[in-house]
Amino acid sequence: MATNAYSEDQILTLEFDDGVRFDCGIMGIFEVEGKDYIALEALDGSEDVYLYGYKPTEDDFELLALDEPTFEKVAAEFESLQDEPL
Repeated sequence: MATNAYSEDQILTLEFDDGVRFDCGIMGIFEVEGKDYIALEALDGSEDVYLYGYKPTEDDFELLALDEPTFEKVAAEFESLQDEPL
């Protein structure tokens, strides 16, 4: 998806431990087993999607890393949501 498919407040920059930074569009927030997760689409021309735990804070939100078992559950739910008609 192109960068212009997202409004300015729907784009955030991820920065990894190795210093790599790139923009992602917020695809959506969804729930799995009572917890919120966020799907981020890389806007670097790849088809990469990043999944994180989502925790609202007083003035923004926090991204939470997922352990492998949780990631597998969240990824499966995300895939099923992608299969649903709009």
